[in-house]
Amino acid sequence: MVKRVELYFAPGVVVEFIDRDRGVRQVYEIGERGTRFPIVVFGPEGCGKSAWLKQAIEILKELDYDVIYIDILHKELVVHTDVKEVVKRVSDIAAEISGLSVIELADLVLVLADELLKRWRRERIALLVDEVFQAIGVDKAEIYVKMLLNLIEYPPKPYEKIVAIVTTSEGVSRRKIGRHLWAELKPMWNMSKIGFEELYSKIPGDKPPFEEAWRLTGGNPRTLSLLYQVNWKSEVIVEEFIRSKELTREFVDKWRRWLKAIIDDIDAVSNADFPSELREELIARNLIVYNLYERDPVFWIDEHPPRKDLEIGVGREVAWQTPLHREAVKRALERYE
Repeated sequence: MVKRVELYFAPGVVVEFIDRDRGVRQVYEIGERGTRFPIVVFGPEGCGKSAWLKQAIEILKELDYDVIYIDILHKELVVHTDVKEVVKRVSDIAAEISGLSVIELADLVLVLADELLKRWRRERIALLVDEVFQAIGVDKAEIYVKMLLNLIEYPPKPYEKIVAIVTTSEGVSRRKIGRHLWAELKPMWNMSKIGFEELYSKIPGDKPPFEEAWRLTGGNPRTLSLLYQVNWKSEVIVEEFIRSKELTREFVDKWRRWLKAIIDDIDAVSNADFPSELREELIARNLIVYNLYERDPVFWIDEHPPRKDLEIGVGREVAWQTPLHREAVKRALERYE
């Protein structure tokens, strides 16, 4: 088995990469064939895309790839290569990475890949870019994906295989990219109940019963981390969502009728009479995931969500990012009654 990476969960708590067995197998499959188009992996905020991408580093190294990984928001750069010129350049960059802009960091992946292709003989290269669209802006998402595709289609010299994977939580960027045949879009969902229980078991100290943690998070590991850090006071997270998602009196009063409808059944968002303006707002504010893929494993990275489970806010066509996002909307409705 490939080495399981250690991941920061919360202050003083580090856990090994857990679950995602199918997602791990998929990285092996991707590595064996390479990517004809960049793969854009999207899903709820905090569902585990970054953890999966970091685990992919180890898998692709095992498959004899030179790997370039960058987390642009956190300015984290990992490069695995034996090319001396690139190693030196990365060493120089590491000393000044905090001063680079997000645009410069995004471009850095392409620059390093170009250098590797020019200098390296093995010519197996993996480019892993975490949450790039949130950093550079949704308006630049299409251009960035096209630049990755150009590297695959028009490299500086022939190569054996390239893997290019980008992750995003931005629902709007998914739509923009999907307008073109420039990328393969793949959704990822929160953790399976079995895997989530394993993660829950690693958390030290007193905690609520597992079923309660599941109902609050829907299997979202970042939300579990947030709850742990506020001593399991879910109301604190709800209040933060109300502020950060701008669930103001003006917003609630304007859309009260429809917001009440989706508290009961999130699939109301996909109804023909649902206001398109509100639908766009819910997507843009990352409150919901709209237009869920068919629950066929071929379409998903790792395990797909249930076909419908309203207890955790999952409908057939639409889902809340987490049950606490639904709770934030419900609390705002009550507050501004």
